[in-house]
Amino acid sequence: MKNSVLVIVFMLSAVVGFAQDKNKKVAFEVDGKCEMCKMRIEKAALAVPGVKYALWDIPTHQLSLIMDERKTDPMKIKTALVSAGHDTKELKATQEAYDQIHPCCKYREDNSDDSDKH
Repeated sequence: MKNSVLVIVFMLSAVVGFAQDKNKKVAFEVDGKCEMCKMRIEKAALAVPGVKYALWDIPTHQLSLIMDERKTDPMKIKTALVSAGHDTKELKATQEAYDQIHPCCKYREDNSDDSDKH
């Protein structure tokens, strides 16, 4: 009986341990300028299945994510971001996608922080 209890406890702890490995913290740089960029970047990231948390910091341009590694990977998220018009180190938005963002958000021409203007 004691051995059965130990086996069950071990199996449950292994299942809990595997379940916790699914979430991964990731951070990378995404170009943008202002609060409107922040909303667009976070919305694009959260639209990717498996992304549970997204926070883009305006001054550092760092996008912090929590994602389920079983459902997505950083390159899928970066693809969604460039589709929304924002460059990453590895991928650049097409000119058509970049042209769709608001004129004040044009980070390629002027990379200053305009968050106080929005």
